[in-house]
Amino acid sequence: MSPLLQAEQAVLGGILIDPGQLDRLSWLTPDDFFRPVHQALFAAMRKLQADQHPAFAADGQEVPLTWVTDTVAEAGRNVRGLTASYAHTLVAACPRPGNTPVYGRMVLEGAIHRAVTQHAIRLHQAARADALQDGIEGALHQADILADVLADLARRWGTEPRPTAPATTLPPAGTHQPIGADQAADEEFLLCVLVNQPGAVDEVVDWLRPADFADHGHGHLYRCLGALHHRGEPIDQLTALWEAQRRRLLTDGTLTVDRLRQICGGLGAGSAEYLGERVIRSSIIRAAATSARTIRELASDEALAPGRLINHALHALGPLDEVRTRWQRATASQAKTPPPNPPTRTKRADAALARSQPRLPTPLAPALPDSTWTPAARPPLRSHS
Repeated sequence: MSPLLQAEQAVLGGILIDPGQLDRLSWLTPDDFFRPVHQALFAAMRKLQADQHPAFAADGQEVPLTWVTDTVAEAGRNVRGLTASYAHTLVAACPRPGNTPVYGRMVLEGAIHRAVTQHAIRLHQAARADALQDGIEGALHQADILADVLADLARRWGTEPRPTAPATTLPPAGTHQPIGADQAADEEFLLCVLVNQPGAVDEVVDWLRPADFADHGHGHLYRCLGALHHRGEPIDQLTALWEAQRRRLLTDGTLTVDRLRQICGGLGAGSAEYLGERVIRSSIIRAAATSARTIRELASDEALAPGRLINHALHALGPLDEVRTRWQRATASQAKTPPPNPPTRTKRADAALARSQPRLPTPLAPALPDSTWTPAARPPLRSHS
């Protein structure tokens, strides 16, 4: 039997021996127990305490036997197979009833590790679902839930939630993430637009970073374009190639001349802002998946204290928060200048009808009744004699 299950038995056994121990375990909940039968027993003890069971009025006197039988009967309404003999097993599993709060801290520690693991799994599943649906809302929502859970667990454990880097370096966003064909095409298309459209870098340079590119070579090429833009130098295929050479990207195998020309040799007809959005959306999904895997690995270390686990998990969410901040900056800048509303269908139809109506000839004289209007006399013809 694992130490965690022994701690759960010791907590329940200590309360069966001394019901007053429940007052020292106000921070412990039934969901903190791993086994369903232990959850049912602790919930039954809480209910009998709320119902003012006679065992809580003993005041140091002998605890009535009905305390054990009533607890087993109440818990038996939610689980099957629970007998009074198991209650005696719990009593025997408690080394010292006075140490019950310490055993309860062990139970809470195991519950913290399980809760962090479960929410990290949900974050990873949401990131995978968003990747298939080309969205980011599910991953960001689960990340917010995980952050709230970590803050609540820190409060229950009695520590201050403070992001702290672990001793080992966290893997960068996108590690072990295969790049899809569509994603690679978006990144190459964006780089082609940035090289061939003057001023296109200005649309994305404030919120797009080289780390947002899934392809290692694409990220380095974008860094070259950013350096040219920062120095105020012109950006085209030749200057990009020259900058890549200066950074030794052509000698270390990061890029080749043929690949760079293939990326930058297109027409570059497209919106840099739109393509940049697609790249950073993919970066959010990768960052969410990487944070989830890192937090799950941290939670699997049973030797890691709950306070350190919570702070390391908050630190692992940092890269995702940083990408989300830049994403919000990009979308906010677009909201300030919305595109003009297209004319409604009715207006277009009215305009078409107005153009299709024949124009009437301009009258030579004002319209008067037939009885009063007479044609004007023509001037006499000139004589050529």
